Amino acid sequence: MHDLDDARAQLTTNRRARRLRRFWRTLPSAPRCKICTSPFGPPVGPILRFIGKGRWPGNPAYCSGCFRDLYTQRVGAEIECTSFFADVRGSTALAEKIGPTAFRTLLDRFYAVATHILVDHEAVVDKYVGDEVVGIFVPAMAGADHARRAIDAGLALLRETGNGDGIPWIPIGIGVNTGIAFVGAVGTAEHVEFTALGDAVNVSARLATEAGAGELLLTAATASAAGVEVTGLEPRRLALRGKSEAIDVVVLHSRTG
Repeated sequence: MHDLDDARAQLTTNRRARRLRRFWRTLPSAPRCKICTSPFGPPVGPILRFIGKGRWPGNPAYCSGCFRDLYTQRVGAEIECTSFFADVRGSTALAEKIGPTAFRTLLDRFYAVATHILVDHEAVVDKYVGDEVVGIFVPAMAGADHARRAIDAGLALLRETGNGDGIPWIPIGIGVNTGIAFVGAVGTAEHVEFTALGDAVNVSARLATEAGAGELLLTAATASAAGVEVTGLEPRRLALRGKSEAIDVVVLHSRTG
């Protein structure tokens, strides 16, 4: 029980972690550690290698310090967090139209923009899955207003990809949900990842697949946690794949304040 309480405290009330993330983010430059945001790129990254903040050889998404902590402590607990999925709409037709190399270049640009926005809004960039970017807004890193930060990140990503007025340079839909998930280290002794698991995360993923180009779908739980006034917003009731009951969501667009 003591270890579980310690893990929950590290993931929810860790002010030191939030301060360190903000400090590392002031230093140039990308790419950065998935957890602490310390830079790997020059001019600072090569210097940080000497204090144990270089890329971990077994998983270059993490710095050595963070991965060592994941590996040895296996920190994890069930906490409230906000999960974020951004999915390219019509990617199969798009890839067929422009060809594989151009599609890869387009996705790389999307990954770079999404990563910058998520990190800037204090998220952990969980993974890239095909044409999808996944982020986790954890209280220890994003603060108590993690739901609001996730929504702001989604609206910013819609704007930066042109999913507002006019034709986007890449069409995306976003799903955001707040709820209890297992957050922490998962995997084998040889390969550990920091991620979020559970029904709340699955709902976010399903919402992203239901969102049209230029849409951000968020659940009532997220709207409530973020203090979003839903009056006047478009409501939808969705039967999500794998869910026993339909779920109520509201639709936001890039012009939504």
